Amino acid sequence: MATRAMRFIEAARKPVPEGTYAIGAGLLVAGLSAYGFQILSFRQLDEAQYNALNGLWVMVFVVAPGVFQPIEQEVARAVSHRRAQGIGAAPLVKRAAVLGGGLALFVTLASLIGAGPLVSNLFHGNWMLLVGLLIAIAAYYCAHLTRGTLAGNGRFGPYGLMHGTEGIVRVVACGALVALGVSSPGPFGLALALPPFVAVAVSLRGQKRLLVPGPSAPYSELSTALGWLLLGSVLAQALSYAGFLGATLLATPAQKPLVGKFIAGLFIARIPILLFQAVQAALLPKLAEHAGAGRHADFRAGLRTLMLIVTAVGAIGILGGFTVAPWAGKVLFGQKFILGHRDLGLLAVGSAAFILALTVAQGLIALRGYQAAAFAWVAGIVGFVGVTAVGKDLFLRVELGFAAGSLCAAAVMAIAITAKLRGGLGDVADLVAVIEHETLEV
Repeated sequence: MATRAMRFIEAARKPVPEGTYAIGAGLLVAGLSAYGFQILSFRQLDEAQYNALNGLWVMVFVVAPGVFQPIEQEVARAVSHRRAQGIGAAPLVKRAAVLGGGLALFVTLASLIGAGPLVSNLFHGNWMLLVGLLIAIAAYYCAHLTRGTLAGNGRFGPYGLMHGTEGIVRVVACGALVALGVSSPGPFGLALALPPFVAVAVSLRGQKRLLVPGPSAPYSELSTALGWLLLGSVLAQALSYAGFLGATLLATPAQKPLVGKFIAGLFIARIPILLFQAVQAALLPKLAEHAGAGRHADFRAGLRTLMLIVTAVGAIGILGGFTVAPWAGKVLFGQKFILGHRDLGLLAVGSAAFILALTVAQGLIALRGYQAAAFAWVAGIVGFVGVTAVGKDLFLRVELGFAAGSLCAAAVMAIAITAKLRGGLGDVADLVAVIEHETLEV
């Protein structure tokens, strides 16, 4: 009994993963800064220009996290695992830098090849926004590699500082453009793309022994299924912004001005996702440490804690969406904000289901269900398209589609992980071998 009581006391002392508060503070600043950027640009630019700017915003935050987040998470996991074993990780980080650089080059070339349709359909003819996209690809390649290295070394303070610095620099630059009376989206696009470079420089200042020499690292140490992880990550990011992308494609010429107002509401409904990121970013290195040390009970406890947090965050988000969110939208974005309780409530349902899908995905991937996780995100995209194809109300169809797509992804993952768990996890050695390949989706 005494031992059990001590476990409860220890759990109460550490209710969330190590690093959650440091990273959470950085993400809070970054999130508030993102809203500041959106509010200032929403009030400064006309509807067409604001839509074009958000075309860049969505491209950046679908492509950059979708492509580079798996690299960050695999670096964090593998570096943390090496650190737990007293092994230097410099060769591993260098290997990841080469791999990430190749991905950045591929995405850059793809963007240049598709530049015409991209600028015409998403950037409303503004070529400066394409320049912003290319800069952002390089910036976030550096940023995600740095974040993974910091997180794997347990440097959660600099990790959080990096997020906060990026957001502050971005909103300050945006404020300066507003003060100067700039009314073109191009400079705002540069204000979006350049801050990660500043954040990397600030976060690395004074950091020592991040790259400790060690044994060589084959690519397989990062992951044996990185292709499936990348596919799942890109699809997850696409689903997270599917509402905006769907509204952009489906809007008639008369409805085009409404799309910018829709994404303002989407940002309010995405608050639960921002809160979730703080927890999952700190959880991965901690789980990897537990795995490297064979502490499978601690690993299970960490996953249970995450599920409780996700449930609470999602419920709060849905309640806020159906109640105070429209009022908050008008306060922040002004009287041009037009989304009501139904719109924001459904978007909050979609966000809650989305973070649930992310949480189930991490358990599935921990059991080496890489393909199943990717197929689940495919099911989410198919669910979104299928529901969105029905109906005529522009906002309602994409809102229902977002909720349905997220629920489809979570359901398919739940079915797959249930099938995996029925076979059992094996002994401790098998469990450690499984977790060594874990990653999280964002």
